[in-house]
Amino acid sequence: MTLSTTFDPAQIEARWYSHWEENGLFRPERPDAEPFTIVNPPPNVTGSLHIGHALDNTLQDIVIRYERLRGKDALWVVGTDHAGIATQMVVERQLEEKQDKRTNYSRDDFVDKVWEWKEESGGTITRQLRRLGCSMDWSREQFTMDEHFTKAVLKTFVDLHNDGLIYRDKRLVNWDPKLKTAISDLEVETQNIAGHFWHIKYPLADGVKLDDGRDYIEVATTRPETMLADMAVAVHPTDERYASVVGKHVVLPITGRRVPIVADEHADPELGSGAVKITPGHDFNDFEVGKRAGIAPGDMLNMLDGDANVCQTSDGLVPDEFLGLHRFKRDGVAGARELVVQRLKEQGYLIPHIAKTKKGEEQELDAEPRTIATPFGDRGGVVIEPWLTDQWYVDAEKLAAKPIEQVKSGDIEIIPQTWEKTFFNWMENIQPWCVSRQLWWGHRIPAWFGPSLKGLNPGPDDNSGLATVFVAESEEAVLQQAGEYYGTETKVFLEEGGDIRRGEVTLQRDPDVLDTWFSSALWPFATLGWPENTDLVQKHFPNNLLISGFDILFFWDARMMMMGQYTMGEAPWPKLYLHGLVRAADGAKMSKSKGNVVDPLGLIDQYGADALRFFMAAMESQGRDIKMDEKRVEGYRNFATKLWNATRFCQSNGIGSSSTLKAPSAKLAVNQWIIGEVQQTVEALDAALADLRFDAAANTIYQFTWSRFCDWYLELIKPLLVKDDDQAPAPEAAIAETREVAGWALDQILVMLHPFMPFITEELWHAQGNLSGIDRNGYPLITAKWPNPRASVSTEATDAIDWTIQFTSAARTARNELGIAPGVELRGMIKDASPAAMQVFTGNGAAAISRLSKIGPFLMTGKVGENVVEVPTFKPAMEIAVGEDVILVDLEGAIDVEAEKGRLKKALDASEKEAKSLEGRLGNANFVERAKPEAVEKAKADHAHHSAEVERLTAALARLG
Repeated sequence: MTLSTTFDPAQIEARWYSHWEENGLFRPERPDAEPFTIVNPPPNVTGSLHIGHALDNTLQDIVIRYERLRGKDALWVVGTDHAGIATQMVVERQLEEKQDKRTNYSRDDFVDKVWEWKEESGGTITRQLRRLGCSMDWSREQFTMDEHFTKAVLKTFVDLHNDGLIYRDKRLVNWDPKLKTAISDLEVETQNIAGHFWHIKYPLADGVKLDDGRDYIEVATTRPETMLADMAVAVHPTDERYASVVGKHVVLPITGRRVPIVADEHADPELGSGAVKITPGHDFNDFEVGKRAGIAPGDMLNMLDGDANVCQTSDGLVPDEFLGLHRFKRDGVAGARELVVQRLKEQGYLIPHIAKTKKGEEQELDAEPRTIATPFGDRGGVVIEPWLTDQWYVDAEKLAAKPIEQVKSGDIEIIPQTWEKTFFNWMENIQPWCVSRQLWWGHRIPAWFGPSLKGLNPGPDDNSGLATVFVAESEEAVLQQAGEYYGTETKVFLEEGGDIRRGEVTLQRDPDVLDTWFSSALWPFATLGWPENTDLVQKHFPNNLLISGFDILFFWDARMMMMGQYTMGEAPWPKLYLHGLVRAADGAKMSKSKGNVVDPLGLIDQYGADALRFFMAAMESQGRDIKMDEKRVEGYRNFATKLWNATRFCQSNGIGSSSTLKAPSAKLAVNQWIIGEVQQTVEALDAALADLRFDAAANTIYQFTWSRFCDWYLELIKPLLVKDDDQAPAPEAAIAETREVAGWALDQILVMLHPFMPFITEELWHAQGNLSGIDRNGYPLITAKWPNPRASVSTEATDAIDWTIQFTSAARTARNELGIAPGVELRGMIKDASPAAMQVFTGNGAAAISRLSKIGPFLMTGKVGENVVEVPTFKPAMEIAVGEDVILVDLEGAIDVEAEKGRLKKALDASEKEAKSLEGRLGNANFVERAKPEAVEKAKADHAHHSAEVERLTAALARLG
């Protein structure tokens, strides 16, 4: 294979991915190998690849490719989540486009339509993951609604219920009135919107007055409509203003409800009047206050239905004019909020807010304008309503105990460790987990309701509405439970058909489905075939590592810890790596509304998947978010191009592939040096990946490839390989050794770089094999062996090459700083040469230095053989320091020294002045705090630039003496 003159990622990516997948190379048969297992956070089946997915999956792919190269039975479990709300919304929108709707179908028929959509359109993100190069085991692709997965979900629910860890309770939930379902905290987005603070008089009952003579308590609220369901007023226990009325009552305006005044620390004496209205059925804080005040959840008042329209409370005190009104103004029609405010104002209970106009004049407003943090459903797009309903809950507090213990003991390591504090804070204060959703798409809750025995034979004081719940994995098991409960004389029907007058009972199945986080919490073991004790479960559970974004630490990671311990008796993995977010270039969070979202597929189209992947790895520093920088992505595309061109140079000079894992034997210093560099790079790379320092790992292989191999090694060996008419040809043995070592070193680069840049490395691996007449289809790079040089090299030889490189780099910098043209030949002199320098100049190094730095011939002082050589001092001259050696370079005739000093001094003065000015600006707190962030960042960058210039120019002047 002859490499093209230009590197084109698009030509190789699809071809190699298909080859890997079609040949089963993502999970080669290694039954006796040590297992290594990771699972991907299953993306929503409705999803498409975003930049966060690109980061998350790139890091996982680096790890799995690395472990595969190390010979492990590496399994990366892949699949998608059924995404209850999101998927149901997608299908319902499709129906709406056809003037159709979900309720025109039976539940089963609608679910069939969702399955149809899933088969036709649900694989977008999995195709996109392939474009990124993710080496997942697609042959075992999972879906959280697959039959085997559903069995795992049902068994877990039933087991938890039988152990008393799942129960039904009446509590507040985040209710989405548009979707008509409870949603999780993760699906709630808080937005700051313009709102108001209304101040209201709540009259004291029974002629009671405050110490200041007022016959009312003032409360303030951002939601005046909820007063229709108020059940108390709370004041702080230490607030002396209200000590005399605690235990007394107020009579609510509009409803006339008599409610108590309670002492509770929730009331802040420093905020407003210090008194707060308590609506336990529509506020999470108020719910807890209500419970502390002795109000049972079943007795808490609910004033809204599932559409957020006003309904009658259980005490019947909401006036008829409010019934059926929406909570807010909608389509120009006043809502409950507007009518409550109007009635309060008419009846004299609204306390006006006195504000000043721009002219300083006072004006009376109904409410105080405020910016209110308001919860919105991320999918429904409407304000979330805390709503009191009966739902299924998991006793998360009990399940959290063991994971807390495991993290504290180190059995589970969280990386970076800084996240442990956040983990403990949440887990130690965890609330019951609501796992039921009011949807049709999802895992149906395996619970059936029937009348209680008392309901079948009601007594005089019996509530015949009492229900008995039966929880089981199958209908057969439910019927058996019901038969045992009701007795053999009672015939039990499911869903319909029973007639209680004939001694028959009908059980109704719970219509709700389970929260998708419940099923995904089983991902590390249900994907392996549990509850069956499969070979995969035995070998690959627990997993070795989990990589996820920190934003799902509680919603997924912590719940997997709970379920892994409960179900499998151990942690699902010993190590959890949490990466940051990918932010816009200015550090802002990406969002569609801001228009700063970056499409990873667009970056792949432009720069290739390898470049994007390397950017993600290089920028992933533990504990920090990543700022998107397209220039850096372009830079890593250039890195790939440099490797491509370096391989073309090798091929054009007869350097092919290697056939040995062990380093070849070498006599030449330059070849010993590159072997030693490979060995050091492998060790550094192994250490970085063991610590999951992706940035350090990427930088290690980048620097070795670009600087050590491409820039230096190929340059140093070029005289051996490229024929020069002015020089005698190199010995054949030296050429053969160099070609062998160079081919081996390039192979090691391709292997070490493969986890980061899989496409270009596989292409070059095969191209090198073909040049050597080796068909590498039977030994593709993806399943090759990780480097193991096992080499011993001469320290004297490697020190000599390092000295040559350091001198050449310093000489080039000095020439550039002094404006000496690259082609100008200069003389050099070294005094009292160190052993490393002596090794260079008594060997073949002098010619290499002359060629690379355009400095030579060299004069030396010190002992050469039996002779001590003395040479005259150069003047004018510049000094170049390399370790303990100081090299003088003759500038006679090379430059106008005085003119150059003047130029450098002028530039130095300008940079010193600018650096001092910027330092003053950055030291000004007003500037740093008030200026736009981009202006502050620019000032910092400019200061760093001019500070560096001061150092560079000072050094350049010092060289001139």
